[in-house]
Amino acid sequence: MRIYLPGTWPMLRKLVKSGRFEPMGGTGFALTPRLREAYTAGDEEELEYAAMNEAARASLRLLAVEFGLGEDSTPARRVVVAADMDDVTLRPDLDDAAVRISGPVPMDRIASIHVDSEEAEHAVREAAAVVDKADLGDLDAEFLVGEAEDQELAWYAPAEISFLVDLGDL
Repeated sequence: MRIYLPGTWPMLRKLVKSGRFEPMGGTGFALTPRLREAYTAGDEEELEYAAMNEAARASLRLLAVEFGLGEDSTPARRVVVAADMDDVTLRPDLDDAAVRISGPVPMDRIASIHVDSEEAEHAVREAAAVVDKADLGDLDAEFLVGEAEDQELAWYAPAEISFLVDLGDL
């Protein structure tokens, strides 16, 4: 099953060093039966994109925590790691697309990595500051989150990730 795991730049650094991605709490998102039922229309690709967007929003939540801990050196870029995993547990109690995996994801299971461009950092930083308010229905906060979500994530092959991290850390 293709799953989408939210992450942050420091998590990408760890991936490069260890060769394994460690998702926070093992939480990810995927095209689950419940997600498919939640949409009245859409092909496989569109529904996979919806799952990836859920992971991108979860990345905002992870960034909010890092920024709240004073991690100002963390680039304000959403990160989503797409991986193909066999041992996935559905978590409809959390969200229609939520899944859980146990343990880290080895590099050979990673299909692609999706990251915001540098131009998106301002919108992402603002969105991370208000994502919880947006989740609770604050329309102004939802607008700021929408500004970040309007930014398309760039696609990278797993072999490119070490170069991306090196360039981003300059």
